[in-house]
Amino acid sequence: MFDVIIMGAGPAGATLARMIAGKYKVLLVDKRFNPGIDPASTKCCGGLLAPDAQKILAVLGLALPRDILVGPQIFKVRAIDLQSGLDKYYQRFYINMDRNKFDHWLISLLPDIVETKFGRQLAGIEAGSSSIRVRLYKDNGHETHECKVLIGADGAASSVRRLLFSTAPRPRRYLAIQEWFSTIEVMPYYSAIFNPSITDFYSWIIPKDNCQVLGAALPTGKEAKTKFNLLKEQLNQYGYKLNESIKHESAPVMRPSRSGQILTGRGNVLLIGEAAGLISPSSAEGLSYAFSSALLASRAINEGLAGSAARYNTLAAPLYSSINHKLIKSILMYFTPTRQAIMFSGLFTMKS
Repeated sequence: MFDVIIMGAGPAGATLARMIAGKYKVLLVDKRFNPGIDPASTKCCGGLLAPDAQKILAVLGLALPRDILVGPQIFKVRAIDLQSGLDKYYQRFYINMDRNKFDHWLISLLPDIVETKFGRQLAGIEAGSSSIRVRLYKDNGHETHECKVLIGADGAASSVRRLLFSTAPRPRRYLAIQEWFSTIEVMPYYSAIFNPSITDFYSWIIPKDNCQVLGAALPTGKEAKTKFNLLKEQLNQYGYKLNESIKHESAPVMRPSRSGQILTGRGNVLLIGEAAGLISPSSAEGLSYAFSSALLASRAINEGLAGSAARYNTLAAPLYSSINHKLIKSILMYFTPTRQAIMFSGLFTMKS
């Protein structure tokens, strides 16, 4: 029997596994065969480390290896309101990185005592009062493992949350689509694009070496691809050159609309990162919450397995407060008259 099984080897799951491995027998499971190595397993992510994520990495005592970084490093954001034609620049500080290499680096930090099962999908969970049986798909059959505490670190489409907390309120689900384009002219900024006719969330363009990445968080449904193609047409007319497509990727992303949709777990099950619903409702930034929730969960678990979910829920209070703060910011950003009035005022803007 394992003390802890962690479903999901992304930043949240890999970080938690590393932080509790010295005290417990840990199994880390991921549906990807080679997370962070195989290009096919790349996370659909803009690959920008925002200041909040940089801060928690400092708390964790982590410094990024040079080979993870990609150019350019970004110090300003271009905000574009396609509906009104407003176009403003704001100073921001992001670390631009290769997300695939970032995930691989985090997994490489795992001590050898952490057992891993990659290329395994969750088939079922049997939760008892003192232990949990986890059934995984393996080739054409199944394998079963037992643990005292189960961690859901399996992202927006969390199977752990779906199977064990099916009646709990969930954040609204979007489809994040990204398309990569080759370019000669690399923009020295990150573009945040707003157009309610495309999405009630936002879209982005991020420079990556000799590429630029167009992404959008779109309401799920049959029109998502159509809306994305319409966005490309609008941006080409706006002056962006989005023609030489290299690759296309997509993934679900959550957007909480109230703190009651955040669920950190119950009993002997803990949810961390986006599986818990921890992601910014204003920017879809999730790495800071992935690391923060992993850190808080590790503190709760390292005090003892019994009662760890209750302790984690208490420790996670600042994360709930952060989500509430971002919800207020989201109202200002996504209510069209307010956003346009702020942009028109020129408040906090900088010269291009």
